[in-house]
Amino acid sequence: MKYFDNAATTPPYKEVIRTITEVMSAHYGNPSSLHRYGEDSARLLQKAREVCAEALGVHAGEIVFTSGATESNNIALKGAALQWITRGKHLITTMTEHPSVFESFKQLERQGWEVTYLEVDAAGKVTEEQVAQAVRTDTVLVSVMHVNNETGCVQPVAEIGRMLKKKYPRVLFHVDGVQGFGKVPLYLKESGIDLYSLSAHKIRGPKGIGLLYVREGVSLFPLLTGGGQEGGLRPGTENIPYIVGMAKAVRMAKEAEKTVSERLKLLRATLMEGISRLPELKLNSVPEGAPHIVHFSYPGMKAEALLHMLEEEGFLVSTKSACSSRKAEPSRVLQAMGKLPDICLSGIRISLGDEHTESDIQDLIAALNKAVGRVRHLKGENLT
Repeated sequence: MKYFDNAATTPPYKEVIRTITEVMSAHYGNPSSLHRYGEDSARLLQKAREVCAEALGVHAGEIVFTSGATESNNIALKGAALQWITRGKHLITTMTEHPSVFESFKQLERQGWEVTYLEVDAAGKVTEEQVAQAVRTDTVLVSVMHVNNETGCVQPVAEIGRMLKKKYPRVLFHVDGVQGFGKVPLYLKESGIDLYSLSAHKIRGPKGIGLLYVREGVSLFPLLTGGGQEGGLRPGTENIPYIVGMAKAVRMAKEAEKTVSERLKLLRATLMEGISRLPELKLNSVPEGAPHIVHFSYPGMKAEALLHMLEEEGFLVSTKSACSSRKAEPSRVLQAMGKLPDICLSGIRISLGDEHTESDIQDLIAALNKAVGRVRHLKGENLT
């Protein structure tokens, strides 16, 4: 089988698997313990924090390890809203955010906060002008994802962040960076970003571990209480093997960012051209999107049917976000982009990885042609 669902999760690097195994075997001490085994684990924890910080261009003390980006997003959004409630109860986000962000805002709305959901254009983008116009005197936080997990749309987060710091320095800016890191360069310090979420399993690291960058000087209300680990924001014994494994994946992804991005851009362009040659398929991704995600629809066709046809040919793809793919509902992201209902119900996402080759793309295009041809034939039989 050829795996084309890297936006959902990625195959871990062999080096990461080996590192996790070694650490789990040899360094099982609790990093909060005062004896030698605990101190050894504490040193590994600090080293991993420094490696992640270096890759992000931030300070080690600004890294908080979490169980993944969903937790990071929840800590960032709810932690900011609760901490700064005396400043106001107005929040800003977009209509196309990941469910862990979108549903966090919906929950805050039910608790009395007011949320402005910015509309996106046909490509799925918002502008810094839209954000500026939405800011009010009681605005506490803005959250805009870097790369959309369904369509690959790249948001102008650097421009938005710099605008906020210049005009509204008291407003915090959060970015969900899950689909962007290692694919689309972003410099947190230069982009006015206060909070940034990252997940290890999207960059060939282990599942169940992530991080939240919290800019020095930013205070968040802790959602959990306990032993005070991770600056009190994420109490509980740290998962040292996975944290070390994540640090290795972060470093490897950052080192390969330029070469991987350039190669994936070429593969993506080839794939998009192949899809555009099939009149039944409608591209939802735009050419200037992230280099690893291509989204298209087959109007009038159930997405699951085409997905399974491709699986029969040996190719694994997905429908919408992995968090929502089992729900038989139209894509919220495509709806926000103004797409027609039959397009919103028939979306397919193909997400590339650094293991893919030109030959893989050509084989996938051939499989798409075959699948569409089968549907075309079946429809012809039904008409007669």
